[in-house]
Amino acid sequence: MNSNPKNATSVKKYGLALHTASRELGLAISNFDGDSRCETWNLDRDLATHLHQYLVDFIQPQTWADLAFIAVAKGPGGFTGTRIGMVAARTLAQQLDIPIFAISTLAAFAWTSPSPSGRARGHRPYKEDVLNDDIALQMPAQRGQLFGAVYSVNKNSGLTELFPDTVMTPESWQEKLESWENSYQLIEVPSELGSSVSSVLELAYLEWQMGIHSDWSDAFPYYGQHPVKGH
Repeated sequence: MNSNPKNATSVKKYGLALHTASRELGLAISNFDGDSRCETWNLDRDLATHLHQYLVDFIQPQTWADLAFIAVAKGPGGFTGTRIGMVAARTLAQQLDIPIFAISTLAAFAWTSPSPSGRARGHRPYKEDVLNDDIALQMPAQRGQLFGAVYSVNKNSGLTELFPDTVMTPESWQEKLESWENSYQLIEVPSELGSSVSSVLELAYLEWQMGIHSDWSDAFPYYGQHPVKGH
């Protein structure tokens, strides 16, 4: 972990994000100064075959040398897709010698989701007021379990993790929510998540601005469950 920030106005000024934790591939790139783009593709089982070519095509007209950092959705999500995205992101970060930010799939969706007033937070939502309600997220997991997490939104620091991404039974999750002391907004996370790659990038950028620069060797996926029953 390196806490010595680089100059964000240097030649390497773009951030690139990958989201492969669902059947959708999501890619986003931005210089956080008016030049941003984001795309998603439903590649499903073809992800491993085509990821490299999609990356090469998407990044143009920028080059790998323009990148200041890499961000990647670390899960929870599909085991194979999450692993493929993490390996690709770690490899890029290592070869380019730039920081990597592994962002929770649930955290990214919390950042993407609409506010209680029904207004989507959209690009750079951290400039808005802090939401009063905590955000509880649940997502189906294997073997009748689910992933649950609770976050709060802060206009300056992004998200604060109040209850970490955890796999549990629906009954245990319900007990957790019933005992939660603050008011909360419960959100069901959908199966297609590629479009939340822009939130992965924005949350990574917040860490980048704070000088939190993680080495490629510090980035790990979060699976929560072993893909084979009994493990």
